[in-house]
Amino acid sequence: MSLPTPRVVLVFGADDQAWIRRSSITVPAFWNGHEVPPVQGDVVRFSGRQFTIQGRLWEQDGDSITLKLYMSSAHAPSDTDFGPL
Repeated sequence: MSLPTPRVVLVFGADDQAWIRRSSITVPAFWNGHEVPPVQGDVVRFSGRQFTIQGRLWEQDGDSITLKLYMSSAHAPSDTDFGPL
């Protein structure tokens, strides 16, 4: 019996979600095809901003499994610029 591949969903705060929507950014599917799930403390970077995984939540609904990743705010404490926005 094979286990279903979990669907990975990134959850952003309201400000970052508004920025993603306003800028028409497509969040990359970072973990598609990877067998090792992301862990707390992993960092992702896209569109010039960096996010850290602060928490994880596994959910099962019927036969599907979802891993929700709760992301940090994209604002670096030092106002570091990670490239063009």
